[in-house]
Amino acid sequence: MRNLVLLGGGYGNMRVMHRLLPNQLPDDVMITLIDKNPYHCLKTEYYALAAGTISDHHIRVSFPDHPKLKIEYGDISAVDLKQKKVLFHDREPISYDDAVIGLGCEDKYHNVPGAAEYTYSIQTIDQSRSTYQALNNLCAEATVAIVGAGLSGVELASELRESREDLNIILFDRGEFILSSFPTRLSKYVQSWFEEHGVNIINRANITKVEEGFVYNHDDPIRADVIVWTAGIQPNQIVRDLDVEQDAQGRVVLTPHHNLPGDEHVYVVGDCASLPHAPSAQLAEAQAEQIVQVLEWRWKGEALPETMPKFKLKGVLGSLGKKAGFGLVAERPLIGRVPRLLKSGLLWMYKHHNG
Repeated sequence: MRNLVLLGGGYGNMRVMHRLLPNQLPDDVMITLIDKNPYHCLKTEYYALAAGTISDHHIRVSFPDHPKLKIEYGDISAVDLKQKKVLFHDREPISYDDAVIGLGCEDKYHNVPGAAEYTYSIQTIDQSRSTYQALNNLCAEATVAIVGAGLSGVELASELRESREDLNIILFDRGEFILSSFPTRLSKYVQSWFEEHGVNIINRANITKVEEGFVYNHDDPIRADVIVWTAGIQPNQIVRDLDVEQDAQGRVVLTPHHNLPGDEHVYVVGDCASLPHAPSAQLAEAQAEQIVQVLEWRWKGEALPETMPKFKLKGVLGSLGKKAGFGLVAERPLIGRVPRLLKSGLLWMYKHHNG
């Protein structure tokens, strides 16, 4: 019996499982899923968990239940590519015939002193819970600094504003204006939303140091009761430690069929994969669809095409609290209530089809 081992129960490997189960898996193949948690976590909603506007239960989805799916829990320490084993800190290794590595990402601190020690995160569900506790315990009129004004920082700042109107929120943005990679009309809308709701945006920021209770912008200290870091990501440490070719961001370089060059039995999906798009749940699912195709072809002994189709990504949707949002769909900017409703609808559909 061949063992297809899925490392991580994120968006990519959830799509792999739902495509292969219940009836696409060959008789001689079983799936072993390895994760720390007994459920799939909706990472795109961690900002709302941290802000306190949704419950922990709201962002959990059960893993599939199938006789040919075995779920193992453990703290992975490394992947031994030569021995084809997954190693753990707290249990015996697990061998694989094929593996899909989907271990996600972690914060990238850009060598800023004190950033790792004195900031909170929303990269994992455990970190988001801790961030929620810190934010929820703040007294009235406390100051929260959010470092990084990409999608995560913007959504966290806006959701926190709706959750805690009493807080002073500072959002540090490296760009000339917020969301500068988006169309100007969209950026201006988000900027005006923050101005109307009393969120202080500091543009052209350069965070040079973090200390307990202080964030330094261009070496000038700014007092903050809680500092949350949303200023960049990098692949999981286990992936960065692999002796494989990586791009400048530490993501694994792959063949057109999403496996390691020279090893057709190990695939990398999602945030850890070097792809011509910014990491996202949507991208991980699109890549997973192709990985399933390649696995099926290889299991049947069929020839693979030289290249795979380009990913067809639908766009980006972001929220500004529960009633407003923004997005870029088919290159068309959307602002206001419609993109927020679209995002809520997509989240409902995902939970409905995967739960």
